[in-house]
Amino acid sequence: MTPLVGLAARSAWARRGTLVLVALSIALSTALLLTLERLREDVRASFSQAVSGTDLVVGARTGPVQLMLYAVFRLGGATNDISMASVDAIARHPAVAWVVPIALGDSHRGFPVVGTSTGYFEHFRYGDGQALALAQGRAFSGTLDGLYEAVLGAEVASRLGYRVGQRIVLAHGAGGELGAEHADKPFTVVGILAPTGTPVDRSVHVGLPAIEAIHLDWAGGAPMPGVTIAADQARKFDLAPKRATAAFVGLKNRVAVFRVQRWVADYEAEPLLAVLPGVALDELWEVVGVGERSLLAVSALVAVVSLAGLVAVVLAGLAERRRELAVLRAVGAGPRHV
Repeated sequence: MTPLVGLAARSAWARRGTLVLVALSIALSTALLLTLERLREDVRASFSQAVSGTDLVVGARTGPVQLMLYAVFRLGGATNDISMASVDAIARHPAVAWVVPIALGDSHRGFPVVGTSTGYFEHFRYGDGQALALAQGRAFSGTLDGLYEAVLGAEVASRLGYRVGQRIVLAHGAGGELGAEHADKPFTVVGILAPTGTPVDRSVHVGLPAIEAIHLDWAGGAPMPGVTIAADQARKFDLAPKRATAAFVGLKNRVAVFRVQRWVADYEAEPLLAVLPGVALDELWEVVGVGERSLLAVSALVAVVSLAGLVAVVLAGLAERRRELAVLRAVGAGPRHV
């Protein structure tokens, strides 16, 4: 058997170029297949774990999918806002532990601006219940002295090259059109969040009073002619938020989730909708899950093409070695040895 092993080794060395190509082809095909499968799993996990630890998401009465799109993924726009009086009423419900309101509608260089309270950094969870962590700096204070403070998501800071202490200007509206900026009230970056793999990474976070302050001299989506309120003067006004886009709600006991959901649906002051994030995300995935199915189809296609390529290379190698195999059989080598 030893002479045959040596003969096989010399034969392989003589065909080293072909063998290297075969091994490289198998390695690349396997790597591509595993990469696509991992990407498919990561996309699904990132989607389903965009928010966790939140029992209900409350907004104006609309479809559950639309509410999740703008409240969690910052996509599209709300059909209507909800009053802070309603948010406060929900917070006073005996079964509610905490409420974090958010206000959307502004942007910074294409990234959405999220007006919220300091409780956002305390209660918001993603993934498997992971809390938001600051990679640099601190959270905004939420006080009048820290009115114009901003906390950036990891992707915002990375793509725009921002750092703590830098000043930024917010734009009115989701598009950030030129000429619609709140240039008279710049914000200072006081913190940068650690990467989360969720829409938080591409968001700019400011306090709810700051949202009120930058819109004091605006009406109907445009500056009021002849009215200018300086940044320092804005602190003298009542900056208590009047409206919110949506609210994240945490309960003291999840057993009460359906009871609170019905209470919100029956709220008489204004039409509200409360959705369970997990259920709504599953429903939303049915709409956008075509991406996962496409990746699955591509993975299957890669597997078929890789197998076909491997078979073609093996058959081509056998055709080239036909004379060598005939000589081996002529000198007495059996099928097992060949």
